[in-house]
Amino acid sequence: MSEPFRLPDGGRIDRSRRLAFTFDGRGYSGFAGDTLASALLANGVRLVARSMKYHRPRGIMTAGVEEPNALLTIGDGELATPNMKATEVALYDGLAARSQNVWPTLAYDAGAVNQWLAPLLPAGFYYKTFMASQGFWQHLAEPFIRRAAGFGRAPGRADADSYDHRHVHADVAIVGGGPAGLAAALVAARAGLRVVLADMGSGLGGSLLYRDGEIDGRPARQWLEAACQELEASPAVRLLRRTVVTGHYDQGYLVAVERRREPGLRASGRGGPAERVWHVRASRVVLATGAHERPLVFPDNDRPGVMLAGAALSYLRQHAVAVGRAPLVFTQNDTAYETAFALARSGWSRVAAIVDTRTEPTPHLLAEAEGLGIRVERAAVVVGVKGRAGVQSAEIMTLAPDGGA
Repeated sequence: MSEPFRLPDGGRIDRSRRLAFTFDGRGYSGFAGDTLASALLANGVRLVARSMKYHRPRGIMTAGVEEPNALLTIGDGELATPNMKATEVALYDGLAARSQNVWPTLAYDAGAVNQWLAPLLPAGFYYKTFMASQGFWQHLAEPFIRRAAGFGRAPGRADADSYDHRHVHADVAIVGGGPAGLAAALVAARAGLRVVLADMGSGLGGSLLYRDGEIDGRPARQWLEAACQELEASPAVRLLRRTVVTGHYDQGYLVAVERRREPGLRASGRGGPAERVWHVRASRVVLATGAHERPLVFPDNDRPGVMLAGAALSYLRQHAVAVGRAPLVFTQNDTAYETAFALARSGWSRVAAIVDTRTEPTPHLLAEAEGLGIRVERAAVVVGVKGRAGVQSAEIMTLAPDGGA
């Protein structure tokens, strides 16, 4: 079971526990600590889905809840769960995932013909074209369109999982377990307050799990480890991992959903709920949800192989997965340089270039790039990528002094 994009060491994975899984019936392997997305990338799987209308190829773009492309069905029969984001599903032995909205296969999807018919299929064309006759619309056009579009298919059997709910009261409820959320929880706990902290990840820390930096004069990862130990040892703190806050209402009322078991995984023994709804009443609410990286826009930036720089860094440092052999980094700020430098230092990737829209990037970053042998294109932009099921090359263009083409 080869993983051609897995680094020989590093990451936060348990290499002593190898896990087997399938995607569209084909067998792969990963490690405990992988997500389904990181395991697919480690195995060189780039094409994971098709777009809803034109059935364009789609790949993994992010490493978290903001993933727009890798929506898969996990499990079979009564345990099948559609529309799960591969970036949020923890890998387990025997996991079965399959692509959605494709026929006959993901690689050779007949619906891709819509890409060539795009000029004839503007938004809402079917309402104007097929609804003149109510019978034709109800019995032929609508069933066909609904089968061709949409995401996933609901299982035909009764749900085999169970669910429950709990109520909890707190002095402070904190949404987000990154550096800001953890710091707020530490202050509140040390003041003797009851704290509920909810974070969507399986591990607390947010960006500290893969980014460098210092907090309180020591490496960020040391600070994170000490903070987690202190909070876990405090009887006044309730940590809700893998929990998404879905609503924030008047008078400090929060509704959150905790995932207690992976989709498609049958409960063992007495089992327990697959998900739990928490009703939280708090005197104060701290929103520390962080920020999502915004993608830069250029033609065909939806192709498999186009990924957020922060996601590439996360896969490298958390899962020891290199997202490409010759990655090109496109940026207009300093943060993406960390990704380029980390990929270059991994010894696995040869960074093709850093394309920076700025005329004068930060000098010390330019010096570091030169030391690593990375070419930096200043005042330039990516204007297109080539490759059908994955990026093979990119076209860049230098900007004029006034910012034009």
